Formats: sequence, structure tokens, C-alpha cells
Amino acid sequence: MLYITLRQYEYVCAIGRYGSLSAAAHRLNVSQPALSNALTRVETHLGYPLFSRKRGVPMALTPQGRRFIEKAEALLNKAALLEDARQPVTGENRLRLGCFIDLAPFLLAQSLHHLRTALPDIILTHGVDTFEGLISGLTDGRFDLALTYDLGMDAGFSCEKLFDSTPRALLSPDHPLAEFQNVTLAELAKFPLILSKEGLSAQHMLGLFRRKGLNPTISHRAETLEILRSLAALKEGIGISYASPTSDYSYDRMHLLSLPITDPDATESVVLARHGTGPTDTLITTAQRVLVEGLKTG
Repeated sequence: MLYITLRQYEYVCAIGRYGSLSAAAHRLNVSQPALSNALTRVETHLGYPLFSRKRGVPMALTPQGRRFIEKAEALLNKAALLEDARQPVTGENRLRLGCFIDLAPFLLAQSLHHLRTALPDIILTHGVDTFEGLISGLTDGRFDLALTYDLGMDAGFSCEKLFDSTPRALLSPDHPLAEFQNVTLAELAKFPLILSKEGLSAQHMLGLFRRKGLNPTISHRAETLEILRSLAALKEGIGISYASPTSDYSYDRMHLLSLPITDPDATESVVLARHGTGPTDTLITTAQRVLVEGLKTG
């Protein structure tokens, strides 16, 4: 016996696709209560939530919800073909976007906005990960595209440059280097440094110093950018980061200076990457164009 109807599958998939009850109701031309009731019945039968619900926060798929909707979309496609072989297959326009963890606060939201505006009918999901996690995700299909730094991906990946990023030194206002307008790696190497705990980022930064014969002391490896900024503001060392908010204060309201590092070889490119170098499907090609145009001009 089937306890979930095809109509309920359709309603739940629409909520996942459009991100809210109101948007899904508008698209399907049905009432919000009808969608809400369908979702409640499906979740009650399954015994687990498909969406996280927090007041004032948009609905977001749970991991179980994402897997359920992928299978439900496939079921709806088969049902449509069984009913009418001429029926166009829907629900296959799925795009998975990955973003490097330090870039996510700056690029992820606007990237999702650009994609939802240009491609309103796609099922759009995203993930935030380390460089190694993004490479793995692109390779095994968890991500179709990824926003990351060009940290030496091999020839099996296609990368399109979005912009160059200059690293910055983060320090307290009474640090000896605070009177400078900019700094060099040689000047920074004289003081304890705070680097990201993310493995490849730290290796890359240390490599810049070592190519110049410099061996700086590392006082901390910070788990997040804001921890790095807080440590720097409280004189635990000079923080170094490619991603830096424009705010002059850390989360704990300590004043912080941000100085550009002028060594030309320290500049890194932010890229949009995908696995493979040959032609790809129309959706990914369109999404690439949307992101490149949006992020280069935004």
C-alpha cells in the first residue's frame, strides 16, 4: 500500500525547489495550507523532518530531506513518462555549488542569489568545505561547480578566474608595524604569525615565506577567520588572511588594522572550478556564465 501520494511527493519537491511554502504555493497555484498539510503528513509518515524550521530563517533541507527529494524527483519523472511518454522530464535541473570555507561569508550568498534569479526552476544546493573537500566533491559529483582559490589544481579541472585576491596582515593598532601603510613578507617574518588551521591554506602561506628564505614563527593556527581576527586584535600575533572583512573591529569589539601585503607573488586568484576540461551540460555552462558575470561585476 502507498501511504504517500504522487501529489504529496510533488508538493514536497516544490517546497525543496523553491525554498519556501509561499514560493512553492505561488508556482503550483495552490494554497499554502495545502502544501503545509502535505509536508506534515509526509514527515509524520517518514518519522523525520525534511526541512529545518527556525523562526525568521528560510526553510532549509536536512540531509535526509535532500536524499528524499532526489529520490522523489526521480519517482515523479518515471510516473510522468509512464502516464505520457511525450511528457517532458522535470526535476533533473539540479545544481550543486561548493564554496571554500573562508570565501563563503563573502561570495556564497550573492552566488546563490545570482543563480536563483537567473535559473529559478533549478534545484540548487550548496556546501562549504576546505580546499581538499571541494576537490573531492568535484571529483565524486557532490559539487558541480566550486568557488575557491587557484591553489594548484591539476589538469583534470577547468578553472575560470573571477578576480585576484591580495593577502592582508591583521594586527592591533599599537603593534610596531601599525604605522605602516603596507607590509612585505620579510617585515612580517620578524613577528609571530597567526595562520589558518586549514591545511593547504597554511602550507601555501608558509611556502611564500620559505621561497624567500624566511622561517617565521607561528603562534596560532586559527579554526576560523573571526578567531584569527580576534587573536590578532588581542596581540597574539599578526594574522594573515586572503579574506578579510572591511570592519575595523573583531567580533569581540577590539580595534583591528588590516594592511595589504605587497609581495607580487603573494597574490592569489579566486576561481570558479569544475571537474573535467571538455564540454559539459547546458545547465552547468549557463550557471558558469551567470556566476562569472555576477561575481566579476559584483
